[in-house]
Parts: sequence; C-alpha cells; structure tokens
Amino acid sequence: MRVFLRRVRRRRRSVLGSTCYRSSAYHPLRPWQVRERSFRVTPLGRRGLDPQEVREFLDRVAGDLAAVYDALAQSRRETDRIKNALRCWQSEQARARNERGYDRCPSAG
Repeated sequence: MRVFLRRVRRRRRSVLGSTCYRSSAYHPLRPWQVRERSFRVTPLGRRGLDPQEVREFLDRVAGDLAAVYDALAQSRRETDRIKNALRCWQSEQARARNERGYDRCPSAG
C-alpha cells in the first residue's frame, strides 16, 4: 500500500516543485504542445510573421523544454536514489544500535 501511495504522490508533484503556488488548473507546457502549436496565416496585404521562422522557433523552444524536463527527471531520480540510500543506512545504524542494546540488557540484570 505504501508503494502505491508513493507513486500517487509522485504523479501529483508539480514540475515546478512543491513550493510553487499555482492553481490546480495550471498545467505546465509540454514540448509536444509547443511543437504542435500552429498559427493562422495572415490574409494578403496584412503584416504577419514568417510561418517558417515561427516553426523553427517553436521547435527550438520545444527542444529546450524537453532538455529541462529530462534534467528534472534525472535530478528527481538521483534524489530518490540518495534518499533510499540514506534510509537504508539509517536502518542499518538503528539495527546495529538495537543489537548492541540487547547485548547489554541481559548482563546488566
């Protein structure tokens, strides 16, 4: 049950971290959303942006977002690995402390 709850909590984690106070309706922009975004072509005779330049820029932004999300995921994996190693070490220390305590009790009485 604990494993299930941990997974649920991880899924709910914001990309921006636990200290970000955004609305629950806010969803961070994903690389695929940037790549798939399209703009209407301006009618003839009106000013507008070059669609090719816009597409190139959106691809660049999407690439940067993908890199950021990958780095964030790697950082979280490393954090989880370190936390698990610390928990294991603490458990070993507690177990060793308890074993030493049990050795003293019978001889003290």
